[in-house]
Amino acid sequence: MALKNIIFDFGNVICDIDVSLTEKAFVNLGIKPVPGNGSSAERDRFFEKFETGFITPEEFRKTLKKFFSKPVTDVEIDIAWNALLHKIPVHRIDLLKKLRSAYRLFLLSNTNLIHYIHYVRDLQDNFGFQDFHDLVETAFFSHEIHLRKPSREVFEYVLNYAGIQGEETLFIDDTLQHVEGARKAGLKAYHLTEKEDITDLFSPEMHFLRPL
Repeated sequence: MALKNIIFDFGNVICDIDVSLTEKAFVNLGIKPVPGNGSSAERDRFFEKFETGFITPEEFRKTLKKFFSKPVTDVEIDIAWNALLHKIPVHRIDLLKKLRSAYRLFLLSNTNLIHYIHYVRDLQDNFGFQDFHDLVETAFFSHEIHLRKPSREVFEYVLNYAGIQGEETLFIDDTLQHVEGARKAGLKAYHLTEKEDITDLFSPEMHFLRPL
């Protein structure tokens, strides 16, 4: 069937991220072992709850403060937490603006409220947009819908909410596990590698150039 809809991931697809920058920022602030007393499973559950909106930013900061060797402020935590986010490149925004004339566009991101506020401010300050709905039809964020990739449920939620068919929809993500989750839910999906930019995937006529 013809491609009618495109769902984009955000991190490392629209906006480049570097997790090591946040790790270094926290070390510089004097962080001790992460939440969970060193248990990676408990730590992952903590961050997953924040990413799915079941922990507020206030609760997130309060918990993190227990793991610093000295007092830190909310602002310092936010700056360190947002350090991984680069500026959104102009050429990718330009691509989305062009694609809108050929496809229905959507965004699906595993994220949290602190990061969300940061990159919405980037959109406002550098591009003059109010939020992502000025670029795509609907933006789905894990902290708002309480679902996250790669679960089948999150892709079914997006399809049902948007009223679109999986076989007519392309999902682009830099994480293979998320791509596989989309395929299991019946979507076409493309794994964007580190060597690729989303602008490499489309012709000047906005045709998708890669095999699926």
